[in-house]
Amino acid sequence: MEMNEVNKMEENQTNYFIELNKVNVNDKTEKKGGLTYLSWAWAWGELKKRHPDAFYTIYENAEGLFYHNDGKTAWVKTGVTVNGIEHIEYLPVMDYKNQSVPLDKITSTAVNKTIQRSLTKAVARHGLGLYIYAGEDLPDDGEIKTEQAKEEKITKKEQIVLANLCQQKGLNPAQAFPKGIETLTGEQYLEAVEKLRKRPDVE
Repeated sequence: MEMNEVNKMEENQTNYFIELNKVNVNDKTEKKGGLTYLSWAWAWGELKKRHPDAFYTIYENAEGLFYHNDGKTAWVKTGVTVNGIEHIEYLPVMDYKNQSVPLDKITSTAVNKTIQRSLTKAVARHGLGLYIYAGEDLPDDGEIKTEQAKEEKITKKEQIVLANLCQQKGLNPAQAFPKGIETLTGEQYLEAVEKLRKRPDVE
């Protein structure tokens, strides 16, 4: 390939990133758990409008599953290709509090949501909405927030959810949680909900 062709290719690649990075995504985002999310469907639609040849890849593991694991937790691997350039994104499968879901509690719904978020971030690596992720992945701050989340007490709404579940199962909340529902942490809340849901309802 001649030098002029190489220069032209590099120029086109730079131009497409600048073009996508200029797109205003502010009115297409929403806040959840302290993080900003961009609609996957909207991001993909905007990308395809500008680059019809763009495509994405969801990488399977050796068993053909859409997530990978280390024996304890899991993550997804996705890639988005634009102008022949692929950007890869790895994202852990997390719960609604942005904490990693233990491997034995992974659900297809959690994996599907993670894939959508991962693909959105892979699109962002090409420029579209990249600015909304600035500062999200600072390791020290992220580790502190995760530790705080583990110690955080559950909300009033979550207390009501547990109390209602206890009622459905014929349990006295005070007996089921001797120390008080309000003393539970986020992790304990998730475990309690799962255990209660497995119990048969009172006829």
